Amino acid sequence: MPANLSVNVNAIAQLRNRRDLPWPDLIALSRLALIAGASGITVHPRPDQRHIRFADLPTIKSLLSSEFPDREFNIEGYPSEHFLSLVEENKPDQVTLVPDDPDQPTSDHGWDFEGSSEFLVPLIARIKRAGMRVSLFIDADPAAVAGAVACGCDGVELYTGPYGALFDNPEAAGLACERLGKTADAALAHGLYVNAGHDLTVENLPLLASRIPALAEISIGHALTADALIHGMTETVQRFRKAAGYG
Repeated sequence: MPANLSVNVNAIAQLRNRRDLPWPDLIALSRLALIAGASGITVHPRPDQRHIRFADLPTIKSLLSSEFPDREFNIEGYPSEHFLSLVEENKPDQVTLVPDDPDQPTSDHGWDFEGSSEFLVPLIARIKRAGMRVSLFIDADPAAVAGAVACGCDGVELYTGPYGALFDNPEAAGLACERLGKTADAALAHGLYVNAGHDLTVENLPLLASRIPALAEISIGHALTADALIHGMTETVQRFRKAAGYG
């Protein structure tokens, strides 16, 4: 079964936020992505609201609940108390915890479990008690999986940024993909589901999907939004689904 495609709409929200105007229409474009076959919507609300605004969350939740009840809502972010309150209020299907500093332009590394497990364990338990499953953002390192398991998460999201950065070096990209694959193998062996995200494109997704056939979900925002400027949202979602193995 090919990986589900969750469309990250942060880049759309960032473009909207450049002006005090309601376009591009975040909900209309999310709806188009879902009609085209996206399995869900991902957002990453940051403290400064430079991308998704906190007020967007209930609107996206309403879209999914009322029009696409079979699709999923994934909220990712650093588990501050405010972030935890946001997910408890909006009840996504999945919460993906990332070790972001507020000043980071984007996520760029996975959790250091040696220094963070004591912090993460009670927070993960709190989220799961509220009925949401939890994924942890991890680097391409099979040794990191044991730390994720010890924290009590349900799954992991592989940070694929370094793989995506090797778009002009096929040999190195192949090695990076294999390391991601070995990390996925370790996670699956521990009973975790495996997602992936960051700098995935129509061009590099097929290799990753073939190496990790059990990949549950891919979360794609920047490249998908960039392609949508050329092809439109509907065709772009279909292109990414095809790259993931659909049809």
